[in-house]
Formats: sequence, C-alpha cells, structure tokens
Amino acid sequence: MSRDRPGRMFGPLISVALGGALGASLRYLFGVGVFRLLGPTSFPVAILAVNILGSFLMGVFVVLAAQRGLTHVSPFVMTGLLGGFTTFSAFSLEAMTLYERGDIGQAALYVALSVVLSILGLAVGMVVARSVLA
Repeated sequence: MSRDRPGRMFGPLISVALGGALGASLRYLFGVGVFRLLGPTSFPVAILAVNILGSFLMGVFVVLAAQRGLTHVSPFVMTGLLGGFTTFSAFSLEAMTLYERGDIGQAALYVALSVVLSILGLAVGMVVARSVLA
C-alpha cells in the first residue's frame, strides 16, 4: 500500500459498494423477471443469462473506458456494478446443485455454456463498442 492519504481509498470503496449494491439488486430483479417469464426451471437460465449479459457489458465498458478516458469510473462499473450483477459464486452453486442432484450432463453443459458464452459475450461487447465508437 502506498503512503497516500487514507481518505484516497474511501472514494473508490464507496463507488464499489454502491455499484455492487446496484448490480446485485439488478441481478435479483433479473432473476425474478426470468422466473415470472419462464416459471420454475430445472436449469439455471437466469444466472447463465446474467453472466453472458454482464460479460458483454464488461467488454463494452472496457473499450469505452479506454477510448474515452473513463477508467476512473472502473471501480463503480467493473468491480461494483458488473461484479455485483454477474456472479460466479452463484454460478458455482448452481453447477454444484445440478451435480449433486445427479444431473451431471446438465451440470457439464451449464459450466461449458457459462464459460464459453460469457467469454464470447465479452468479445462481442468489445467488437460492438469498437464499431460504435470508431
């Protein structure tokens, strides 16, 4: 840690906390919306969709921040908002739940789709942002 004033850490910390609260709230509301739309499902559709969408948005923001000098809002957007919105802790729980229920094929499919489509979402977000900002 540097010898900066202790107060310098407080601003980014508040940004992360506020972004995290907002992101987690949005994830919850998204899950409620998916449940209302699809009803109960045995496959964790909402968390999969959130991770893909969040990865896409992360890709867009990374490019936007770099090209428009917005890296100063990264603690709020990337660590807080998108970190609270996407969640690989929930992903891990859902994968383990499927596995423990004996749905090993669904667990493997869920893990593969989550990883591959989230990375693809990030890449597509970067491409979209670069084309829009070009």
